Amino acid sequence: MSTKEQRGPKAVLVITYWSSADALVRTYTLPYVRMMLRAMPPGSRVYLVTLEKPGPTCQRIEEDGIIHLPFTYHALGLAGAAMIAGLTWRLTRLVRRYRIDTVHAWCTPAGMVGYIVSVLTGRPLVIDSFEPHAEAMVENGTWRRSGMAHRLLFLFERLQARRARVLIAATDGMRAYAARSYGPTTARWYTKPACVDVLRFAEQEVKRPDKLRELGLEGRIVGLYAGKLGGIYLDQEVFDLFRAARDHWGENFRVLLLTPHPVSELEPMMARAGLDRSIFTVRSVPHEEVPGLMGLADFAVTPVKPVPSKRYCTPVKDGEYWALGLPVIITRDISDDSGIIREHGIGSVLESLDRPGYEKAVKEVAALLDGASRKELYQRIRQIALRYRSSDRAERIYQEIYGE
Repeated sequence: MSTKEQRGPKAVLVITYWSSADALVRTYTLPYVRMMLRAMPPGSRVYLVTLEKPGPTCQRIEEDGIIHLPFTYHALGLAGAAMIAGLTWRLTRLVRRYRIDTVHAWCTPAGMVGYIVSVLTGRPLVIDSFEPHAEAMVENGTWRRSGMAHRLLFLFERLQARRARVLIAATDGMRAYAARSYGPTTARWYTKPACVDVLRFAEQEVKRPDKLRELGLEGRIVGLYAGKLGGIYLDQEVFDLFRAARDHWGENFRVLLLTPHPVSELEPMMARAGLDRSIFTVRSVPHEEVPGLMGLADFAVTPVKPVPSKRYCTPVKDGEYWALGLPVIITRDISDDSGIIREHGIGSVLESLDRPGYEKAVKEVAALLDGASRKELYQRIRQIALRYRSSDRAERIYQEIYGE
């Protein structure tokens, strides 16, 4: 009998700060939860917490070994404080009732709850995707540095760093940042960039003829953006960049937006950029349909606001873009990704958010498209996804944490 078979089942509480329908749960958290379960002895369980906005939006997660626990979400403030207090009390009872071994929180907002539950129950704490969220919210203009939300989360980030048994960061540089900002920690450190399912985001989804016909994109140069606008992302600048692309490729250029924003929110930005609504295809689809739509593009955009804290995050979408062989236009100093794109010549790094910067990026991408076939670019760029976003690294990390 193997060592793994001899050990008893484990129970882990996984806390997220996202809704069950959010791509960050469906494509970012759940794949890792499955890896955790594979590392644990048979019969182990993960209790997965999601935060749902009021209304019929919750999508139940029903998988072997996963017990889904949806709770109602409120933004930070008085209602948010009451939510955290109530959630902490209920999870503390749950930990004791179901003999949960470990509290595993995803990102530092969820880590606030995880920290308190860990202290109250004495269970070890794991912080996954450990990034400077409080500082990022100030840098992108969402919070004020003197505001209660920033001060509270920054305090809890420091407390999480000190208490955690394990800290899993997205970049190697986060360890030095944490030492400067939060002080010393005794945690075991791991680095795990956002991994991608390279079997789903693969060649069979590239330029599917049926999808091209359905969306009227046959023979077009298609620029893609998949994600939200505003907050940690640019907004109007994305459309100004697409205007430069439209001016370069003319009538042959089209834009594919995979976004939850309604078209009514997007049309004013299209108009300010001088772009006709007819060149845009806007879709909000379940993540299961995303690979087949992403694969229709010729290049993609990652418009994360270039603020200092974003050196320590990893955009999930870059791995998906690369796995489909797409050149990427990205802002400066985003994770390790900006450097990877520049070093390997697989896109363009925006040096300035103005017309000259957009034109330069478009010309660099155009040179890539003119210099190789779509299949050749796919084969070249996909290797970057396999090298930097393979799930093998994540599997090893969770095996070390939960398979020991």
